[in-house]
Amino acid sequence: MIKALEPITINVDEFLAVNKFTVDEENAHIKLAGDDIKKLDASEFGKLVRVCPAGLYKEGEDGARRFEYAGCLECGTCRIACEDTIIETWNNPAPLMGVSYRFG
Repeated sequence: MIKALEPITINVDEFLAVNKFTVDEENAHIKLAGDDIKKLDASEFGKLVRVCPAGLYKEGEDGARRFEYAGCLECGTCRIACEDTIIETWNNPAPLMGVSYRFG
């Protein structure tokens, strides 16, 4: 007889908190198309809000949009979702920059 496993609860925020981020303030590795975030396609930006595991893309109840590359997990999800639309460039961060994953 197969015994049912007990559910496991994982707090992703706790795991992300142990990572170290070295932000390249002078060279953003992700750039959005255009200078005005308000003018970006709403459905495409909404896609990024939904798919980014780090929550870098935010849209307030008032419609205000924000984007911050500093906490990027470098997974490339945004690039895959919107590279041909509102992601202008997505490059790996420079050496010694970006996320350093720590486990445990």
